[in-house]
Amino acid sequence: MLDAKQSEQTWAVILHGGCKPLKTSEVEPNREGLQDALAEAVAVLSSGGSALDAVEAAVRAMEDDPTFNAGRGSKTNAEGEVECDASIMDGETLELGAVCVLKDTLHPVSVARALMPETETLLAGEGAYRFAQRRGLAQPGIGKTLAAAGEGTTTVGCVAMDQQGRLAAATSTGGTGGSKPGRVGDSPLPGLGVYANKAGAISATGQGESIARAMLGARCVIAMENGMSPQEGVDHALTFLGGLPPHSGMIALDAQGRIGWAFTGDQMTVAMATSEAPDLRIEIAGLENAEDA
Repeated sequence: MLDAKQSEQTWAVILHGGCKPLKTSEVEPNREGLQDALAEAVAVLSSGGSALDAVEAAVRAMEDDPTFNAGRGSKTNAEGEVECDASIMDGETLELGAVCVLKDTLHPVSVARALMPETETLLAGEGAYRFAQRRGLAQPGIGKTLAAAGEGTTTVGCVAMDQQGRLAAATSTGGTGGSKPGRVGDSPLPGLGVYANKAGAISATGQGESIARAMLGARCVIAMENGMSPQEGVDHALTFLGGLPPHSGMIALDAQGRIGWAFTGDQMTVAMATSEAPDLRIEIAGLENAEDA
């Protein structure tokens, strides 16, 4: 782990590809997708780039990969439409951008990033799409292409600390398959599926309704503010899920570059690297629970 007294050349990143149990045929595509996304973030951080750029790059890579339930791999709602949610937050400035119920956009995280300088922190539905159009980020009709392409596994997210000690977080999802049109989960909501400040940064995954009821992200960040390590904070937060439905998880990073992650249910996919251990580390916990293809 990184020490707070080390030089400014330290950096760290962890990302997740969700916590839904995988079919055996999905394991290697998930591993490869995580590796590609992590490599994008490491390239930014190791060259002195910002944590904000790193988390956007990693999440964009996963949105491009139909393996994951975000962007290209988004699930469809009960009416066969793709509605995406995404968010991104700068822990140094508390700038936040989020979009929900967004159609016809391949990279919702970049629409959220474009919103960060604006007064509004969250745009929904048609308003979010019109904003994406104005920023050149909308792709009319692509929703039908995404819906026809099949569905990925689960939500994706990334948290990072750059060489200047700045933290950032991003989360993106294609939603819950078969849900009511207009449904919004935890992913675009600060303190639930995403959050970053100077003490810590988190990204959550799993059933958004349970994450919202437990106020999962906020609990972890507050725990880190009060002196817990990221691992202690994640473990502490997940206890508040209690008897709520499983398959939720979270990744976390603090201002010392320490990493934490945990999950309920059967499985979670994560990838991480630090300046101390720059080799890409991929973990798919609970592989014994992988389902037959």
